[in-house]
Amino acid sequence: MKRTWGWILGIVLFSGLFFYFTTFFSYEASSAALSGFPVPKSAKLTEENEAAKLYEWSRASEEKGIPFGYEVVLKANGWEKGSRQGASVRYTKGEEQIDVISASNRLILIRIQ
Repeated sequence: MKRTWGWILGIVLFSGLFFYFTTFFSYEASSAALSGFPVPKSAKLTEENEAAKLYEWSRASEEKGIPFGYEVVLKANGWEKGSRQGASVRYTKGEEQIDVISASNRLILIRIQ
């Protein structure tokens, strides 16, 4: 019985560590233009201007929004999820606001002034 609980505890611990490392090391802080908003490392920047950046990212979905792991990283970095309108979700951290639009294979980050 103890051996079974040891295996279960080991599997749960390993799964938790795996989730932590694959989630938190898959994102990096963006430039000052987006107030350090976390961006997926696998996302490829396709367009940018002063207030917005457009990324090509295979995990973005208009129907499902951003992945759960990305939401966890945003929350851990102090970004609070706000109002949602269709594929657009507003995140707030202090005075800063970022509008995240998730479309099929596209991630658009817009800084709200």
